[in-house]
Amino acid sequence: MYEPKNTIAKQPFDQLQLDKLVKTENLEILSISLEKGALFPEHGSPTDAHLVMLEGTIVFHINETSFLLGKHEYFSFPKEKKHWVKAHENAKFLIIR
Repeated sequence: MYEPKNTIAKQPFDQLQLDKLVKTENLEILSISLEKGALFPEHGSPTDAHLVMLEGTIVFHINETSFLLGKHEYFSFPKEKKHWVKAHENAKFLIIR
């Protein structure tokens, strides 16, 4: 019935990797890994979202402003606001929306 999963640990650093960990009517959790220098192209979120850094560093660009985010940092952003992400070094993070 209960089973821990190691999806995040096994997710490779190979350009952009995205795994949907949880999807319910009210919640979605995405695990994202970015290889150093890789880009998550401009896009918007269908709902307000929260980014939780697990390891590495990224540059998160929104509203013509760039934020350098690192391990264990948290960042919130509104729905439908265009943004993009570039890996400053190999990085893994969660998107909770």
